[in-house]
Amino acid sequence: MSTETGRESRRSGALVSVMRWMENLSDTQYAYLLLVPVFVLLGIVALYPLLRTFELSLFALSADFSSTTFVGAGNYVELFTGEKNRYLPGGTTFLPEGLGTSALLNSALVVTIIFAVVSVLFETLIGLGQALILDQDFYGRRWIRAAIIIPWAVPIVIQGMIFFLMFNSNVGFLTPPLADLGLLAPTNTLNDTASATFIIIVADIWKTSAFMALLILAGLQSIDRGLYDVAKVAGATKWQQFKLITFPLILPTIGVAVLFRSVQAMRVYGIIDTVSSCTVVPSLSCMVVATFTTREGTSAAIAFVTAAIIGTVVMGLIVWQGEDAI
Repeated sequence: MSTETGRESRRSGALVSVMRWMENLSDTQYAYLLLVPVFVLLGIVALYPLLRTFELSLFALSADFSSTTFVGAGNYVELFTGEKNRYLPGGTTFLPEGLGTSALLNSALVVTIIFAVVSVLFETLIGLGQALILDQDFYGRRWIRAAIIIPWAVPIVIQGMIFFLMFNSNVGFLTPPLADLGLLAPTNTLNDTASATFIIIVADIWKTSAFMALLILAGLQSIDRGLYDVAKVAGATKWQQFKLITFPLILPTIGVAVLFRSVQAMRVYGIIDTVSSCTVVPSLSCMVVATFTTREGTSAAIAFVTAAIIGTVVMGLIVWQGEDAI
């Protein structure tokens, strides 16, 4: 009985010591303490796979695919010098080999950057417009919000099939009018790199603008409405209210939304595979999938480069936003 009592006493003493230690922590130290489980979880699900990918990128398969050889940075050197292009499907290159349209759109890196920049730009502008409309008080606003969210809720496979049928050269009703305007190839549309890239960007904008609208709307609704009352009394126009009140206050929210979408856009794969194919519209993720079974080291090198680019974009956006991005 005395042994059990001693154990309980030691446990109580240890618990009291821990509680006192936590009480003596500053606010910053206490915040980091609460984040420890998050850091551990991120290390397990994010950091370890990244390090494992880097490790795989340092090896290359033998000619008969039976063994691996340590090549160090060889995979990266061959990737950036074009030596790995022969392993990429459909005449795809990692870096552009020339300045023509066909050369640029055959580059997985260029296609990924074009897709990310154009889609995120238009999604942000359209999402901002939708959010400004939804922030107004009007009859039926609830139903309009539901209608805007519907495209975002559509699965990628269904979304891809919708745009595949709309732009198919044989049955697509949108191909002829856009071909007359010179925006699409009139025949074999989804097998033309420039046309398919345009269609995939439009498909992504259609689906993901709602995501941007919801995030920006959350920022709009956090603004103190009293600021607009003061602005009206001061005689400010609607444009001046937007320029001096709305936009500065939602800029951090827009930065976070752009950050999330940029990360997703740099990993584009599903919509390409469902609307066209990775051989027609190459992206970095497409090249990772296409080379994984036959060239594991090449696939890992492309994946790690993609992660490095995404990390650079994220850090750039965080630095641009400063403390408001956190």
